[in-house]
Amino acid sequence: MRRSLNLVAAAFALTALAYGLARFAYGLLLPQIRVDLGLNVTQAGWIGGSAFAAYCAGIVLAFVCNGRLSPRLIAFVAGLAATAGLGIVVLAFSGFSLGLGIALAGLSTGLTSPPLASAVSMQFSERDRPKANAVINAGTTAGIMLSGMAALIAAGAWRELYALFALIGGGVTVWLWFAIPSRTHCEGPQGFKLAVLKRSGVPALCSSAFLMGLSSTVIWTFGADILRSEFDFSDTHIAWAWIALGATGVSGSITGILTNRYGKGRVLRLALAGMAIGTTGLAATASSAAYGYAAMGLFGAAYIVSSCVYLIEGIDLLPDRPDLGLGIPFLALALGQTAGNPLFASAWNTLGLLGALMVFSAAACSAIVTGRRVPERPVC
Repeated sequence: MRRSLNLVAAAFALTALAYGLARFAYGLLLPQIRVDLGLNVTQAGWIGGSAFAAYCAGIVLAFVCNGRLSPRLIAFVAGLAATAGLGIVVLAFSGFSLGLGIALAGLSTGLTSPPLASAVSMQFSERDRPKANAVINAGTTAGIMLSGMAALIAAGAWRELYALFALIGGGVTVWLWFAIPSRTHCEGPQGFKLAVLKRSGVPALCSSAFLMGLSSTVIWTFGADILRSEFDFSDTHIAWAWIALGATGVSGSITGILTNRYGKGRVLRLALAGMAIGTTGLAATASSAAYGYAAMGLFGAAYIVSSCVYLIEGIDLLPDRPDLGLGIPFLALALGQTAGNPLFASAWNTLGLLGALMVFSAAACSAIVTGRRVPERPVC
């Protein structure tokens, strides 16, 4: 039991590092970074997109390495990539060098989830896996909250923050080596065949995840910039909004319980609707700052819950390959985020903020329709 808890704790920490600090903190600190490095909205969008593109490459690399390398080694490399990427950002002097660091940090997120799913499948019973995976996935919110609280203290000193994140990354990486089982491979078939994508339910799940990922880039990459440039939020207020985003996302840790009781389809639809409302609701910040905090909080909870449902359903569809069951829908999600960054930047410049928010909220609503085949019936 103690070893299992240590695995979940270390995996939770890696998720917080890779997703919350290495990837999503970019959106929080983007306003200060843009000023210091002289980046425009389009450049910022492409740099943010590089993290998601690298995420896609990381997932594919994890697929290829599965069976050849142990889950522990792949997760260890993910920690190293996150730490190195954060370190490069500290030294960035141009958009190119910043993009290099952000991309390397993004690569770590792709390498993170598949080996953790494999490690959980080796350590936990079938009944306990959804709960363990949901708790691990909710580590994203811990990283987001940590970055928000650190931003409050650092008062715009983004290089110092990234240096702190790199130090945390080094500690988490060492912890992983001792917490994840040293078994050299997972039981069952290895490799990747395109036939896996044709299994019942997989195409619908991936289509929904792609649209959800595309919609999510509004908040993850541009949320802080919108609050600052459109609604005159100070750095302190932005940090509090980011903390609200992460704090509500903790609800994702009980997604396994919710899906067992109410069914995956129902939980997913409600979560995606929450994302759409939170995204559009950001425009209401013009009336009151409270609406901005509420929109960010609603989005945070809805995003983590919906991504947990994709994770659980993917593993249920591919029980013989938990790494692919998690990795394939997350790859689709990341592809949507890769496309969403430059598309939202273009939409913002062309349609204005309200028009762009409505278009991307519609993408979340479309994800509800394409994901309608996710089972309604609770699993137990």
